[in-house]
Amino acid sequence: MSSLFPSFRWIYWVARRFNRVDFRGRTAVTSRLASLGIAFGVMALIAVVSVMNGFQMEYIDAILEVSSYHIQVSGLQGADESRFLAWCGDNPAVRCALPFSETRGLLVESDWGGEAASVIRALPADVLDRDGGFRKQMEIVSGCFDIESGDTIVLGSGLARSLGARVGSVVNVMASGGSTGTALFSKDRMFIVTGIFRTNYTDINSAYCFISLDSADRLLGMDASSRVCAVKLHDSNRDERVTAQIQAAFPGCRTEGWRHYNRAFFGALRVEKNVIMLMVILIFIVVAVNIYNSMCRMIYERRQDIAVLSALGGRRSQVQAVFSAKGLVTGLTGAVPGLVLGILLSKNMDKVFLALAKMQFAAQYAITALFRPDDLAYVRENMMFTVFASVPARMRAGEIAAIFLFGVMSSFVSSLLAGRKTTSFNVSELLRDE
Repeated sequence: MSSLFPSFRWIYWVARRFNRVDFRGRTAVTSRLASLGIAFGVMALIAVVSVMNGFQMEYIDAILEVSSYHIQVSGLQGADESRFLAWCGDNPAVRCALPFSETRGLLVESDWGGEAASVIRALPADVLDRDGGFRKQMEIVSGCFDIESGDTIVLGSGLARSLGARVGSVVNVMASGGSTGTALFSKDRMFIVTGIFRTNYTDINSAYCFISLDSADRLLGMDASSRVCAVKLHDSNRDERVTAQIQAAFPGCRTEGWRHYNRAFFGALRVEKNVIMLMVILIFIVVAVNIYNSMCRMIYERRQDIAVLSALGGRRSQVQAVFSAKGLVTGLTGAVPGLVLGILLSKNMDKVFLALAKMQFAAQYAITALFRPDDLAYVRENMMFTVFASVPARMRAGEIAAIFLFGVMSSFVSSLLAGRKTTSFNVSELLRDE
């Protein structure tokens, strides 16, 4: 240990001298460009991953809280359903549990005659009080979420637009996939629209509507035998453990977790995120190759210095460590600013998207004014940027730490590989030439 500290101090002193000369001499541009490349790579990767997390989690939260839930349990009837709900209330991993029924139907608006296919989900009338996650995702754009009175319905915003319906409109479930004891086609299943909702997932807005369980039993034939119990957990990653507990406590039931229920959709999101990350990681690969080449050139230019250090007692490993330390410094001087800029950019991503919208509008307006002035009245801002700005970026500490370390290590490993070339020099021949 006594000899280790002087060795580190010697490596630090020589590396600092080399860095001071490099940042002031001929290689200053190369060193600064290497640090800038790592900085921009770290910043871009943090921003891209945070934005992708924001979009994915907005969709996933809406799906899990409104559509699929964490676990769906079917095959429970009568007393078993009541016993299961009581069991969920005593389980500390369960956030809430409630029964629901679901069918598909053709909705027709009575006044304008608009029609659209819909997913009709029947929920308890007090669902907003029992399920805080569902209440959080429901953004009521018109009316209120009221399914307590018998023949009331709440429509998604996209579905209401397709039907031409608004609060107070009368909607008929013309065709329904109810039980065998209920007519498939009927003109008597009339519902009054009490509210129109919106979530962060467009498919839910354009397809879903909600009624009460009593209305479903009475008008659609969706009795207790067709009910499913929805289970929401405090931690969605514990779904497999809770599913095993449910199977052990209620052997006759059938369970389906959110991973299997949304397997195709979540798989597509995962592939999309991985591909974007792979594209941005190529930045680090290019920077690492450039650092390797510049370090090899610098080692060749400093071969006399390396020979002198070796002659003064510096071991090969110590000389290699000098250049590895330089690579580590280059990585840190790039990764630290990139980390700060990436976090700041992610925090203000909404302002960035709005600024891009204004820039695109200004450019499009200028080009249209030059070449097609008659079409200026049709130039509009791209609303997709507004949609992007409305989705907050979500940063995860683990991913940010991994990106930071990857940026630092790409420079360090490149310098470590380049430092091996110091062993190819013959010290006696270099000193003899001098």
